[in-house]
Amino acid sequence: MTRTQETPVHALLTDGTTVRIRRARPPDREQVQRLYEEMSPDNLRMRFFSLNPASALHAAERVASAGDHPGYCALAAEYGGRLVGLAEYEALPGSSTAEISVAVADRWHHRGVGTLLLEHLADAARTAGITAFSADALAENHSVLEVFRDLGLRVVRHFDGPEVHCTVRLAQDENYLSAVDARGRVSDVISLEPLLRPGTVAVIGAGRRPGSVGRAILRNIHNGSFTGRLFAVHPEAAAIAGVRAWRSVALLPRVPDLAVIAVPARAVAEVAEECGRAGVRSLLVVSAGLDRDQGSALLDACRRHGMRLVGPNCLGLANTEEAVHLDATFAARHPGAGTAGVAVQSGGVGIALLDGLARLGIGVSTFVSLGDKVDVSGNDMLQWWESDGRTRLALLHLESFGNPRAFSRTARRVARTMPVLTVDAGRSTAGRRAAASHTAAAATSTMTRQALFTQAGITAARTIGELLDTAALLHAQPLPRGRRVAVVSNAGGVGVLAADACAEAGLVVPPLAAGLMDEVLALLPEGATAGNPVDVTAAVGEDRLRRSVDLLARHGAVDAVLVSLVPTAVADATGEDLVRALTAATAPLPRPVVAVLPARPGRVELLPTAGGRAVPAYSDAEDAARALAHAATRADWLARSPGVVPELPDVSTGRAKGLTAAFLDRVPDGGWLDPRTTAALLGCYGIPQIPWEWARDEDEAVAAAERLAGPDGRVVIKAYWPGLLHKSEQHALHLDLQGAARVRAAHRDLVARFGDRMTGVVVQPLAERGTELLAGVVQDEVFGPLVMLGLGGTATELLADHAARLAPLTDLDVHDLLTAPRCSPLLFGYAGGPAADVGALEQLLHRLSRMATDLPELAEADLNPVLAGPHGATALDARVRLVPRRPHDPYLRRLR
Repeated sequence: MTRTQETPVHALLTDGTTVRIRRARPPDREQVQRLYEEMSPDNLRMRFFSLNPASALHAAERVASAGDHPGYCALAAEYGGRLVGLAEYEALPGSSTAEISVAVADRWHHRGVGTLLLEHLADAARTAGITAFSADALAENHSVLEVFRDLGLRVVRHFDGPEVHCTVRLAQDENYLSAVDARGRVSDVISLEPLLRPGTVAVIGAGRRPGSVGRAILRNIHNGSFTGRLFAVHPEAAAIAGVRAWRSVALLPRVPDLAVIAVPARAVAEVAEECGRAGVRSLLVVSAGLDRDQGSALLDACRRHGMRLVGPNCLGLANTEEAVHLDATFAARHPGAGTAGVAVQSGGVGIALLDGLARLGIGVSTFVSLGDKVDVSGNDMLQWWESDGRTRLALLHLESFGNPRAFSRTARRVARTMPVLTVDAGRSTAGRRAAASHTAAAATSTMTRQALFTQAGITAARTIGELLDTAALLHAQPLPRGRRVAVVSNAGGVGVLAADACAEAGLVVPPLAAGLMDEVLALLPEGATAGNPVDVTAAVGEDRLRRSVDLLARHGAVDAVLVSLVPTAVADATGEDLVRALTAATAPLPRPVVAVLPARPGRVELLPTAGGRAVPAYSDAEDAARALAHAATRADWLARSPGVVPELPDVSTGRAKGLTAAFLDRVPDGGWLDPRTTAALLGCYGIPQIPWEWARDEDEAVAAAERLAGPDGRVVIKAYWPGLLHKSEQHALHLDLQGAARVRAAHRDLVARFGDRMTGVVVQPLAERGTELLAGVVQDEVFGPLVMLGLGGTATELLADHAARLAPLTDLDVHDLLTAPRCSPLLFGYAGGPAADVGALEQLLHRLSRMATDLPELAEADLNPVLAGPHGATALDARVRLVPRRPHDPYLRRLR
């Protein structure tokens, strides 16, 4: 049984209702019997194929005797402490198939109870080694047949008279995950409606003091043209800030959709419970300082009463939609309406982003300060923006990730329809420590977080300023089709600086072709140059500058135009306004145009144009270049297919899981595998290893060397004892040994230095020459398995030339791993050297990824070195560490 069923979880139905899913146990006997006895005769017949009154009793007895059936599992869905659905499986003897049944209370039909239970039942079954479900249904039972059909799993149906026999294969594939995504998105968005589109709001804790947070929020809602009804809750006051107050939530004339809680931390859980009993559907908790127990009590109240929660410890939320006009924040200014969705964990970052967007004239669709992110998360907000019909730009600031793999799937999908930008917070050790302290969540490594952002198509800026720089460009201009930039300036020096900034940002400033140079020069004053950078000289006028920029932006030789302008006495004397040349275009240009105006005081601004498409203007060329580079990276990501995870032949997952289980039975706390078990585990996945033999003493080492020695007779011997990790550092190996005498001498040296600590040696043939790489896996506690590739050998830690991607790896992820490290040219024949067998390296990485995905117990795998050459890729040394860890499906629908 997985952790999901051992510990009850909450999940959303298709109508946004929260239900509790848990393991059904013997004390549920009466509830199960009542579930069936209250069914209509027709539904009872559909379930049992008859109207036998004893059927309900037998079903209840089966659940009551669950402990007597090791191949049996039953999951219950409950709401308000009452059973509303039951799903069961019982394994068929000697088979990996289990028979299933599903029952849903009459009043809960068509709300997704059965589908949700089957998803969780399938997760439990996979963990138990079951590969298929078997079910019989009446052919007229269209509802249950529709549930099976819409699961997204492969279903085979066989009709036999009035009955249908269904076989459901439990293997997850992209179709299944997409179906789960779609169901989750529908239920999630509906559950957020009371929170983000409330018709009635109550503010609890708006004190009489003008300076209180609750009062500030009440005032912002009241003055912000909220279209619904607004109440205050106060035990004594009749009105607060012009809003009528009631003594308790229970006394309000209407049940609020949203309650804003701004009371002291010690009172939050009690107030939340009161709201839940009154029927409130969502909470915004701005109160800070809740300890662990207070936070748990708050979340328990929300789950028990089916309320969605933003916070605690947050700035608030806002929705500028015309039908809502809700500003439930204590920010100083109301956010303007627009198309940017903003979600942040830090209230301070939220204020900075709102102010920055306001200066740019970019309005907000929805703003949510997530705070401690106990419930509503960045994943929820992405799904809301995907569905709201208004948001065109998503801005996130996340210090922690609750379910990063689910977040990654959502972000990949949403990023196909709109830019998703984030600030990469916590890059330093101090920053990660502060993030963990601030959010009470695990801090994540920079490499892991950047892998997620890269694979999901998220644009990750290093600062808030860089985020706003990029948002301005993506909001106002089209994406570049590549990285080629034409730099135009009216002063040579600033043109050189702009070209340098482009090169340092990973852009290209290519020389212009002779024909294009002639066309540009024909438009410019005498003395101009057009090699790129294009120096239009201080004598250029508005019209000439406009026409030259127009020519470059429409020509296919470049993908973007960066125009750097400084004020000159010439322009002042003639009354020319060169900036106006960039804003005079009446028709949008097909390629992005950005300006660099060093004399402007602001970091970035949007200059409106006659054609309606604003031009982003930066005070520093480096800011402009970085924004263009981010836009080019997004264009590259959009141009690529999503990639596929290939099928791999000759993989023995069952045997690998058996080896893992056997090791952890012997070593319950986990540890490093011995060479034999390591080789066997790698062999289950077809990961190539150099031939080797185990030798317990000197004579066995000599005999092994004679068998393994290649044409030149040279071998390697490596000492081994449990816990030995870095053989080179400990000088626990001898290389290039030829002949029995040298093998004996080497073995004696190892024995003399390491004594009884050494349990044996590994003997290998001396490998051919090639590029030494490190390939490995690290199982991140939050993000899951991370696959790494980089320069290997003894210099691997010193040079730290590695790239990483989260498993499972697609073909495109593997391509990125091969080309991202600085050492990658060595694999492709650098300086006339032999090229490596890239196909063999790709296979090795895919097989590592599969091993990491199959085995959650795999804490670390380190193949160093992997020798990559023209004839393949082979692991010369390998270390694997296993730890006890339960499987966990990151895509299973459940609330945090």
